[in-house]
Amino acid sequence: MKKKEIALLACEELEKIYPDVKCSLNYTKPYELLFSARLSAQCTDARVNIVTQTLFEKYPTLESFASAELSELEEIVKPCGLYKTKAKSIKEMAVMLVEDFGGEIPQTMEELLKLPGIGRKTANLMMGDVWGKPAIVTDTHCIRITGRLGLTKNTEPAKVEKDLVKVIPPEVSSHFCHQIVQFGRDICRARGPKCTECTLNYFCAYYSKNKGGK
Repeated sequence: MKKKEIALLACEELEKIYPDVKCSLNYTKPYELLFSARLSAQCTDARVNIVTQTLFEKYPTLESFASAELSELEEIVKPCGLYKTKAKSIKEMAVMLVEDFGGEIPQTMEELLKLPGIGRKTANLMMGDVWGKPAIVTDTHCIRITGRLGLTKNTEPAKVEKDLVKVIPPEVSSHFCHQIVQFGRDICRARGPKCTECTLNYFCAYYSKNKGGK
């Protein structure tokens, strides 16, 4: 079976299971998603959502983030880990967004990548969720599961993204990535994947190799 055929089957099956799945980070403004995504590095979305509830109440505008005392920002985001680096980049992002982008989130990958602490994963999240453009968010779930399915042999995020762009229909790519995350939490876990319960196992390379699937 060709990779494109596997990809289409994966999209179909995941749509049956998770038709309405959305980003698990809580936000009401585009820049809040940007900051939440920055905090989520090496931290669970559940913990980030707890922290941002306080964070967004204390700093209700982009301007308030830009003028925030760094030490106070650090204290709030501390539970997310790497708090000094994360707080610094959030403040710097706020300043840049206000001064260079008129308080608006950039709409291109090139401009998003200019923001402090932002890589392709978060930039793609913004492109897909905020601007509704084709985007592949290569988080750990995406890398693990697409590798198991046989859609990529790479584990480096940029290379995985490049492989998936070739086979995942662009119009569903962003939604597919959110579905993959939930699927990774529920079924295709890093440890102890529930292969026998998985509705994707009939075309999964990992299942075929490790569980005796045909």
